[in-house]
Amino acid sequence: MIKLAMRKVRPGQEDHLRKWRAELNRRSAEVRETFAQEGVCHEQAYLLKTADGPVLIYAMEAADHARASSMFRNSTLSIDREHKHIMAQVLAESADAELIYECKAEPGAC
Repeated sequence: MIKLAMRKVRPGQEDHLRKWRAELNRRSAEVRETFAQEGVCHEQAYLLKTADGPVLIYAMEAADHARASSMFRNSTLSIDREHKHIMAQVLAESADAELIYECKAEPGAC
C-alpha cells in the first residue's frame, strides 16, 4: 500500500532539506537497512514549490504502515536518529490536501 504525507518546509530550510535528501541518496545501503527493519519497499520525496513556500511530498510503500511507523519511532539506527532530528528542524505543519479519488485493485490482483 502507498501512503502520502505532505508537510510545509520551514522558511530558510529548503537547502538543508535538499542536502539531507542528497545524503540519504549517498547512504542508500543504510536506508535499505531501515527498509528491511520497517517493512518498507519503496519511498519517494518531491519538493513542490507553492506561493506559500515549498512543500515536501513524501510517498512510502509498505505492507503495514502502522508497523513501519512503530519500527521507525523505536529505531536505534544512527541514520534514523539523524533523520528524525533533521526532519524536526526543517519541516513545519502538514499541508492541507483533499483526497478526491481512490480506487484499489481487487485483493490479490497486485
